[in-house]
Amino acid sequence: MAGTDAKKPRQRADARRNIEAILDAALACLARDPDASVGDIARTAGVGRITLYGHFPTRADLVDAVFARTLAEAQQTLDAVDLTGDPRAALARLVASSWQIVNRHRALLQAAQRTIGPDRIRDQHKIPHRRVQGLIKRGRREGIFRDDLPTTWLVATFHNVLHGAAEELTAGRLNERAADIVIVATLLAAFTAPSQPVPDPRPWLPNAMRHQP
Repeated sequence: MAGTDAKKPRQRADARRNIEAILDAALACLARDPDASVGDIARTAGVGRITLYGHFPTRADLVDAVFARTLAEAQQTLDAVDLTGDPRAALARLVASSWQIVNRHRALLQAAQRTIGPDRIRDQHKIPHRRVQGLIKRGRREGIFRDDLPTTWLVATFHNVLHGAAEELTAGRLNERAADIVIVATLLAAFTAPSQPVPDPRPWLPNAMRHQP
């Protein structure tokens, strides 16, 4: 009995290693091909399909887990974004950082859109949504952002523009060097109160992102 109990921590450690290996492999495979199969992912992870299915009963479960882990890791980057000062400058910084993440993982986003669907993607974005919502509310209090449209609509616009840009870039209809400023300019125009001039976003962007569309 004692021998059986001693094996349990090792088995749990092995299971955790397998899960991490599978998630790492899924991220790598889906980055190359959003339609990567479970077999491809299992081979890349160095595990059998039975082992993979033991942790993730369906491909959708696996894509969901990879997407959730990637979003959780992205929060560390987004938590570091300075959202103080002029709300428009804060918006530009948040958009720029968010776009770097979306662009890096746009193949994974494509896989998630095809596999787990928009409702689940929206559900997993609760923390990013709250961050954008807080910035919008502050911008409204300061008379900078518009208050004639629902906050939920503006939050959805923020994420839909980013995700739409990823699709346009993948399709070759958006220049990658110009994507940052196109996205920031679009969202500044959407968020700025009608009584306020829409500013040029380039002074608020890092030098590497100040490309003309």
